[in-house]
Amino acid sequence: MTEPCKRERKRADHVRQAARFRKRHSFGRNREDPHRFHYVRLKPDTTVATVESAFRRTLYDLSVADPGRPARPARSETREVVELRAIREAHPELSDAVDMHIELLELHRRVLGRVPLPWFELNADVFEKHNASGEALLRFQDIKIETSDLRLLMRQIADVLRRHGALEDADYQRIQTIGRDMNLLEFAGRWYRSGARHHSVAAIGIAHHHVSAGTHEPTDEALDQVLALAMRPWLTRCAEVVQQRAELGLWAHAHCALCGSEPDFAVITPAAERHLICGRCALRWKFESLTCPYCRNNDRSRITSFATPDGQYRVYACDECHRYLKAYDARRATRPVMPVVDSVATLPLDAYAMQRGYS
Repeated sequence: MTEPCKRERKRADHVRQAARFRKRHSFGRNREDPHRFHYVRLKPDTTVATVESAFRRTLYDLSVADPGRPARPARSETREVVELRAIREAHPELSDAVDMHIELLELHRRVLGRVPLPWFELNADVFEKHNASGEALLRFQDIKIETSDLRLLMRQIADVLRRHGALEDADYQRIQTIGRDMNLLEFAGRWYRSGARHHSVAAIGIAHHHVSAGTHEPTDEALDQVLALAMRPWLTRCAEVVQQRAELGLWAHAHCALCGSEPDFAVITPAAERHLICGRCALRWKFESLTCPYCRNNDRSRITSFATPDGQYRVYACDECHRYLKAYDARRATRPVMPVVDSVATLPLDAYAMQRGYS
């Protein structure tokens, strides 16, 4: 019964002792445990530098106690990046465009893993209602946007575009300022709703020249371009939800059922159907094969079509509105359509179509 009392007195005496420096012995010295601490009384004239120097000399080799971790394996590249690199090998003249899109894909990939699935009501009645009015299914407030991610992504995208000559310095500085603005979501909301409203009005049969001039909002092409790229992770995540719904087959309009934007690419399926691909969210939906999605011209004699020598890509050009749409022919393809990849691969077709007066 006396031993506990002695231990308590020893601990009490120890508390009142002067502060001492712990000295760690080097590994293997006199076969002592390197983790064992010894107390050393410091001299009155000891400086901090002396203590630090002594401490560094007595530490054992970190490579023995904590061997370095093996290098983390390189992150595997996506199929899109692999295909883009193949395009660069085959067409060196497209190297700059390929490099820019690879950087953009990597930025999107970093954010996409953190984007949650949206929640909005989807059923046959909702689809039928929106199909009748031409109104987009997705409201901006239904998109779960992490503002900090959007801010960073906007600034990073602006950096990439300027570095590759796709953004002027003045526009770059302005977009960097907007990216730091506390009202960034208001800019994004106006951009999103303007595109959706424009096409829903056209869908119910009101011609563009009947719309009041006062309702026309000036466009900022540079900002629209950056916002379209910055919002893509959130919009494509929403499109994943709608793409799986059978009710999408009810959609009969030329603009996107989800976000209301125009198509900027198309794919010809193995069943010889043409599916339009949204330029903002990449949603796909069936549409008439020889009808212009921009002006609804269905006069086949006024639709000009031309293709690449291998037949992999086609262009549908309208002689009424003088706009064109590129398409990927999947009937003889070895891979599915990849809008980002195929848009880069068909840049020569863009130049050819513009030379012929289409836009």
